[in-house]
Amino acid sequence: MSILISDDILQSARLTEEELKQEIAVLLFQKEKLTLAQASRFAGMPRLQFQHLLASRKIPVHYDIAEFEEDLKTLKESGRL
Repeated sequence: MSILISDDILQSARLTEEELKQEIAVLLFQKEKLTLAQASRFAGMPRLQFQHLLASRKIPVHYDIAEFEEDLKTLKESGRL
C-alpha cells in the first residue's frame, strides 16, 4: 500500500518526508501498533538509531517475548544466528 502526501502538507508541517515517516513510526510504536523492529523499518532507520530517537523523547522501549522470538527468527533466516 502506498500513501501519497502532498508537498503542501509537508511544507505546512515543516517536515521532510523522512521526518514525517519517523514521526509516524514513533507514534505507532508508542501506541503499541508496531513493534520496535517494524517501527524502525518504517522510519527507515537502523534499530539502534531508532532507539536513540525514542530515548531522546523519553519514550520507553517495550520489548516482549513475542518481539524477541521475531528477532530470533529474523536472525536465523538471515544466517546471522
